[in-house]
Amino acid sequence: MEEERKESENMVESHHKKINLTEKMRENPWMPATIVSGILILVLLFSVFSGALTGNAVSSKTAGEKLLAFYQSMGVENLTLDSVSEISGLYQVNVNYNNKLISLYITKDGKNVVPSLTPIEIASSDSSTAQTEVPKADKPKVELYVFTYCPYGLQMEKAAIPAVELFGDKIDFSIRYIGDMHSPKGCSGSACFEKTETERQLCIEKNYPDKYLDYVSAFASDTAIGACSGDASCLAPKLIALYSKLGIDSSKIDSCIASDGETMYEAEVSNSQKINSQITAINPKGGLGSPYLIINGQVEEQQPSRRSPEEIKGAVCSAFNNVPSECSTSLSTTSASAGFGAGTSSSSSTASC
Repeated sequence: MEEERKESENMVESHHKKINLTEKMRENPWMPATIVSGILILVLLFSVFSGALTGNAVSSKTAGEKLLAFYQSMGVENLTLDSVSEISGLYQVNVNYNNKLISLYITKDGKNVVPSLTPIEIASSDSSTAQTEVPKADKPKVELYVFTYCPYGLQMEKAAIPAVELFGDKIDFSIRYIGDMHSPKGCSGSACFEKTETERQLCIEKNYPDKYLDYVSAFASDTAIGACSGDASCLAPKLIALYSKLGIDSSKIDSCIASDGETMYEAEVSNSQKINSQITAINPKGGLGSPYLIINGQVEEQQPSRRSPEEIKGAVCSAFNNVPSECSTSLSTTSASAGFGAGTSSSSSTASC
């Protein structure tokens, strides 16, 4: 049991370094595919061939079960195993997620999850393509699209807020909520507590704009809130304590959710649908995922190489007509941790939901 626990912990760490589970879920929709770097390819090849040569390969059934258990332990619901096959020295594990078939990959020793398979020919041609330059403005408009419970959306929020606070009113910053673009008026399972939290945050922004980012930061950094997995009875006392700490009237927020929550939520979903259409018009295989950073209306995403305050500051600084003095201020170069919690990560993962 101890060995399995350690192995699971190793897989979670690998998850932060390599995985982009939900970039496979294009129709929900998800992020553009990430090109596997040369270093990752070398590491992957070593792990694949060393596992094959030493005879440490596990059965396809075991590999599929390990991968499924790993994602379930990360809080991914509605995930079931469909089939497992071999491809390019790996196991391809096909899973059903919300009635969609998704292909994931795991090394044959069952110890490393692989984000995607990118043909070398495509990688070589794509790598020469320059990133679209962000339009400049006197006051850059910075929009961060997220799902409220997405671990990578939470990671980006924690990294972005210090940079946003540094610039103050020199930028027009907003967190935009993606919501359920397929069923904006209904929900089921995890989508329901995503919707509830979205409405809560929108109401806090409306009624307490000066405390809004403080709430988002505290929410994202609280592992106890994350452990509730959206359960209302578990969340209630923790939210009351957080409201009290920040000076937020819970009855005012509850009243706002009851009267305006649905309308504001649907407006966010409508906006997300519009942005998603713009993204897919440029890249039919792309889509809006969490997180997704848009600066000055440039829908071709500007993804920082690391989810750290310093990297996000740099992305914003490049969007000014006249670079302000704040850009000379150094912020943390350490990536925020994915998911709930105030920790940091040595990973440069840019995974998404």
